[in-house]
Amino acid sequence: MPVTIERTETAYKGWLRLLVAHMRDGNGKAFKREIEDHGPGCAVLPYDPARRVALVVRLPRAPVLHAGETEDLIEAPAGLVDDGEDPAAAAKREALEEAGVELSILEDLGTIWSMPGISTERMSLFLAPYAAADRTGPGGGVEGENENITVEEIPLTELAHLADTNRLLDMRTLAMVQTLRIRHPGLFG
Repeated sequence: MPVTIERTETAYKGWLRLLVAHMRDGNGKAFKREIEDHGPGCAVLPYDPARRVALVVRLPRAPVLHAGETEDLIEAPAGLVDDGEDPAAAAKREALEEAGVELSILEDLGTIWSMPGISTERMSLFLAPYAAADRTGPGGGVEGENENITVEEIPLTELAHLADTNRLLDMRTLAMVQTLRIRHPGLFG
C-alpha cells in the first residue's frame, strides 16, 4: 500500500500557502508533513555567444539573509508562471523585467522540482542566446515590488570558475551554467 495524503489544511495563505498534509504510510501509520505552495516557476540564463558573457542578477533574499549570509547570490532571471501562462513566455517576461533583455530563442532544459521535500514548486529552466542589441532596458524588476535587483554581465569563464570553486550558490543558476557548458562547450574555451 503506497503512502497517501488523506487531507490537507491551510495553515497560512498570502503570496504563498503553507499547508499541513495529513498522511498515512503503507503500514497504516498516520503522520504530518508541511508543504509550501506558490505555483510553478521559471528561470532563464541569457548568454551572448559573441561576447561570451551571461546576464545575471543579484538581489537580497530574505531567507538568505535570515540564514546569516550577507552577500547577494548570483542568479539567473527567474519568477513565477502566471495562471494560464506558458513557462517560456514567463521566462521571456522575467528576463525583460529583471535583466532588461528581450529574448526570442529559448532552449528548453526541462522542468524540475526545486525543493521536493517541502515545496510544490516546479521550475522550468531555459538557456537563451542574446546579442548586445537585445538589451532594451535597464532591468531591475517591476517598480513597486521592492526587488532591489542589480543586473550584471559576467564572462562565461568566470561563471564556470565560480561553479568549479563552489561559489555559484543558486541551484537553478548552477544547473543552467553546467548545462550550458555541456551543450555549448566552445563558449568556455
